[in-house]
Amino acid sequence: MAEETMTMEEVDNSFVSFKDEGAANWEKLKEYQSAKTPVHVTVDGVVNKGVVSNVEGVRGFIPASRLALGRVNDLNEYLGKEIDVLVREVDADKGRLILSAVELLRTKANEEKQARIASMAVGSVLTGKVESLQPYGAFIDLGDGLSGLVHVSQISRARVKSPDAVLSVGQEVQVKVIAVKDGKLSLSMKALEAGAPEEEHEETSFPKDFKLPKAEDLGTSLGSLLKNIKL
Repeated sequence: MAEETMTMEEVDNSFVSFKDEGAANWEKLKEYQSAKTPVHVTVDGVVNKGVVSNVEGVRGFIPASRLALGRVNDLNEYLGKEIDVLVREVDADKGRLILSAVELLRTKANEEKQARIASMAVGSVLTGKVESLQPYGAFIDLGDGLSGLVHVSQISRARVKSPDAVLSVGQEVQVKVIAVKDGKLSLSMKALEAGAPEEEHEETSFPKDFKLPKAEDLGTSLGSLLKNIKL
């Protein structure tokens, strides 16, 4: 999700009615920012385009675009909620503190996804949908936040010159997990064809320039965690 742009004047005006609490400790806030230390806060108020929390006696602003990996439709749902954030900007002279939760949410989402991939057993047979087609193969959405690649050589025992000649986006297919490596799943349709020997498949790898999608581009449902893959 693209981050909503706000001017610093809008940021300052958005929580002008909220006051700092206690003795402000700007040096401590700078330490948090430098060390990227997670800070546990409570959302104290809802303002224009974001929410307010107090950290070390200083009111901090969390833009709506930095609250969640997906779009936040109702900021009031965060009122009184405890969340973990990072200090993104500290300006003692202007009394400005900007916080963000998305970095920590990205890390957590990625760790959970990698754990699900690591637990996937080679030889598992799964049903998924063709997510995208590339010259070298087809990406299959397996649901539950998982996606894998069927290399063009693993689509069929018959020679396939181009994946789009035999597959289409959205098509439901059955695949077999033939490798789990470097946090990625290699899949095969060929291994499930009638008469295919058990050993008739080779471990295929992802292209060297393949990159997993960023968490902020992901939806909130587990099944859409690997949608819109960009290469």
